[in-house]
Amino acid sequence: MIAVLLAPFALAACSTTSGAPELPPASFVALQEGPGEEYVIGPLDELTIFVWRNEELGAKVQVRPDGRITTPLIQDMPAVGKTPTMLAEDIKLALSQYIEDPLVSVIVNKFAGTFSQQIRIVGATEKPASIPYRANMTVLDAMIAVGGLSEYASGNRAKLIRFEKQSGKQTEYSLRLSDLLKEGDSSANVLLMPGDVIIIPESAF
Repeated sequence: MIAVLLAPFALAACSTTSGAPELPPASFVALQEGPGEEYVIGPLDELTIFVWRNEELGAKVQVRPDGRITTPLIQDMPAVGKTPTMLAEDIKLALSQYIEDPLVSVIVNKFAGTFSQQIRIVGATEKPASIPYRANMTVLDAMIAVGGLSEYASGNRAKLIRFEKQSGKQTEYSLRLSDLLKEGDSSANVLLMPGDVIIIPESAF
């Protein structure tokens, strides 16, 4: 009898969020697309280095786990943490020892990004993963990328952890993933920022 009486309260506890603040809702379709922050090269990114009129000095390379690349005439050039333009300028400077006024371009072919630019989804999801952030990305996009909630997920108790650059502090926000994915509640869809971490707990039973 006691178990029957307590069951509704247990269900309510599992389906509601904590006292953490919620982010403002985002549209399912962005009203206006715009560029995101300038891309920063990360480990395992695949790059094409192009040197105009000196094709033999260019290369297709993958950034090593230590954050460096090697191209013809250049050994162990740091790449992680730089924008493609910054890396091109550094390669240009290094090649200037061998050729006059080289013109260098850096093209990112496959993106991994730094941890500060990835969205990490962990916990009760079909396939926890780190995915590259893209401009105008929402929590719905991230959940589609990882296959949605697992069978035992408590989606409305999910949290979003965000590092606020202006304050230098980490802030925790409540997410209502069950409302978004199972009920189609558009007010539960929020915009993501580079570096966000989504944590999805399992139900207590």
